[in-house]
Amino acid sequence: MEHSLNDLTIFVLAIFVGYEIISKVPVILHTPLMSGTNAIHGIVLVGAMLVLGGADTTLARVVGFCAVVLGAVNVVGGFMVTDRMLQMFRKKSGPNEP
Repeated sequence: MEHSLNDLTIFVLAIFVGYEIISKVPVILHTPLMSGTNAIHGIVLVGAMLVLGGADTTLARVVGFCAVVLGAVNVVGGFMVTDRMLQMFRKKSGPNEP
């Protein structure tokens, strides 16, 4: 019980720290920051797969499966946002250029 209370305390503190850090980032940096963090989320995906592989109970398997699915969605979304952001910096070819 004490271990769970410590985990919950760390989780709640991480939420507040994350909110404070993200709210201080200028608006112009939101897209690159979001793109980078989504790509880093691949680490979370690998961790979720490792946890799912060692799950013993049904609850742990369900939570692990949800973590893998949500992590995969976040990684794919991060790459899509990155691709869209990079398209904004490409030169547009004119009608006479190949």
